[in-house]
Amino acid sequence: MANERVPPGSQTSLREANRARIVTAVQQRGSITQVELAALTGLSAATISNIVKELTQAGVLSTTPTSRSGRRASLVTLARNLGLLAGVHFGERSMRVALGDVTQRVLAEQRLPLPPEHRADSGLDRAAMLVEEMVDSLGATPGEVLALGVGVPAPVDVRTGRVSGVGILRGWDDVDVPDVLGRRLGVPVEIDNDANLGALAEVRLGAARGRRHVAYVRSSHGVGLGLVLDGRIHHGRAGAAGELGHVVVDEAGEPCRCGNVGCLETVIGSTAVVRRLEDRHHLALRDLVVRARDGDEASSAVVADVGHRLGTAMAVVCTLLDPEVVVVGGELVHAGEILLGPLRRAIVERAVETTAGPVEVVASALGDQAEVRGALALAVDVAQVAAPVTAGAR
Repeated sequence: MANERVPPGSQTSLREANRARIVTAVQQRGSITQVELAALTGLSAATISNIVKELTQAGVLSTTPTSRSGRRASLVTLARNLGLLAGVHFGERSMRVALGDVTQRVLAEQRLPLPPEHRADSGLDRAAMLVEEMVDSLGATPGEVLALGVGVPAPVDVRTGRVSGVGILRGWDDVDVPDVLGRRLGVPVEIDNDANLGALAEVRLGAARGRRHVAYVRSSHGVGLGLVLDGRIHHGRAGAAGELGHVVVDEAGEPCRCGNVGCLETVIGSTAVVRRLEDRHHLALRDLVVRARDGDEASSAVVADVGHRLGTAMAVVCTLLDPEVVVVGGELVHAGEILLGPLRRAIVERAVETTAGPVEVVASALGDQAEVRGALALAVDVAQVAAPVTAGAR
């Protein structure tokens, strides 16, 4: 037990360790009673009470009265200080919502499945309701939410907040997302392409921290590319910069949802990838990754081929833009070197060689959270709150 007798010389370090355990527990749970804290950490009720009181006075924690099973209790949360931020990521098949404080610590997070070709009206309504429910679950009020960041898998004209890609995300064309969610939630809302937000998160919090020229490529149900050039996200004229999945690679190929034929997405998107396996019935992309990691030769061959084809496309990006690092995210990156090895080799073989050597290729440090963490980072910028450079560790 953490409250057992210890030599006097180690009392300070023990107390600091206990404080850290309590903060970590509250951070991971979002909100928790002191009784639940004692059960989770193994610390005595007296130790919990004393440390919570200290951290509350220091502005680290906040307590509010509540009840559990009809009995009075004290609910402990991280101090929100300046307020809360919300981030929403609409993926091709799911929606992820996160609430964080101004240091981008995630206080609560939820993920919901979405039907294929989900529509904007129902999706935005679900997002708004979920944000409201999560704020309430933290014991907060809607007025504490400072801003909301949103990511979608389609081009976005960030000057207007409208989805600018025609046909790429059906039912979302020209939708003014900030207006819809802003009126519903009463907060400033900013929107961007999800791969752009993945790039933003990796630069601020993840594998590309400190880099100024970054390419973040997302290989999942579709293919997305976020570009950070000289420290800033590159959007292009109408937000369509980085639509790597809709570059034509086979003029005699399959029709693409964007209206073109033979786009990269029709070759290495989830539908095309799963189709290559004979027992593809009800096979999800994550199942393919698991099979590959477990040594299934057919699945490994498919994933490796995706890595090669994606690397061939990224070699063009590297030749044109010369990034410092390529960060790979999305569902397929969970296959590790089965995907990354062929991807690296294709870039080395096909990109222009320089005295700086091959571009570094690394897996996303934030994993499936990259895009929603980028949405939180976008909310920080909208709220004009400066996040510490060390923020975001979980």
